[in-house]
Amino acid sequence: MQLMTKRERVMAAIRGEEVDKVPFSLWYHLPHLDQDPIALAEEQIHLAKLYDLDFIKMMPFGNYVAQDYGLSVDFFCTRTQPAFERKFGIESPDEWLQIEPLSATYGTYGKQLQLSLQMKKRLKEDIPYVQTIFSPLTVAKKLAGSRVFEDMRNYPDYLHKALAAITETTINFVKANIDAGVSGFFFATQCATRDYLTLEEHSGFGEAYDRRVIEAYADITPFNILHIHGPNTYFKQLAEYPVNCINWHDRWVEPDMKTARTMSDKCFLGGINEKWLEHAEYDEVGEHLRQAVETAGRRSLMLTPGCCIELDTSEKNLLAASVAAHGL
Repeated sequence: MQLMTKRERVMAAIRGEEVDKVPFSLWYHLPHLDQDPIALAEEQIHLAKLYDLDFIKMMPFGNYVAQDYGLSVDFFCTRTQPAFERKFGIESPDEWLQIEPLSATYGTYGKQLQLSLQMKKRLKEDIPYVQTIFSPLTVAKKLAGSRVFEDMRNYPDYLHKALAAITETTINFVKANIDAGVSGFFFATQCATRDYLTLEEHSGFGEAYDRRVIEAYADITPFNILHIHGPNTYFKQLAEYPVNCINWHDRWVEPDMKTARTMSDKCFLGGINEKWLEHAEYDEVGEHLRQAVETAGRRSLMLTPGCCIELDTSEKNLLAASVAAHGL
């Protein structure tokens, strides 16, 4: 088969067509650089070349969506210690009423928009890159911690008002990133699980707002990924979102890829156990990836981790994954 460009390979996988090799990518946090959008863009482009990635999943620090709303964050700026919340931004239920829509060019959101602009400026190869965004309810949880679920049940109107504002902020950010040239979005939901919500609560406080965000770009950008985080998720309902790719912890939570194929015909991103890879032996990695392809099939598949690679994972094992992926 004729050699494909990275973009051609990714788009063929999304359409369920034959590929010259299964697209491959990986991602992990870069806490020593993620407060500088220029340095972060440069490093992500460097890593894309080093590991011969077929697309770049942009890696702004995970709490960027809540800091402008009052979340206090500790920054360690080392390679192995990501930014972490110091003090939550919501301390009483009435503070949800103070949440208002924000501009995409403001504060921390603006820095992540700069990341997109720097990627566009500095990428010399035609490789897709996708911006990371979060579901509105996930943003609310990052802002308030676990009390969000207590307030959701005791003060539902307060939370609905806040979620509407967060949704508008996220859509503002989406539109600005489209203008900045991204190929799509990595939409992460960390709350769509029975561990946090009933199905009815997920429908009213999760899905209702998720769809408003996704519908703002679903027909515009060609490469749109849904990341389903954690165990015990509402996978069946989430798989019906208007995205063309799904990413989840397929190697250690249900469903596995074989079962998921009976639930969705979308392109799956996964096959690499991000927890296992940290401790794997070099010569085990190739077989791990081959098993993933045998389970899922070569079409409608991209080999990626189920979530962020652990920061202590050796470069040797990352290179082993890259080498193995090139033969699949």
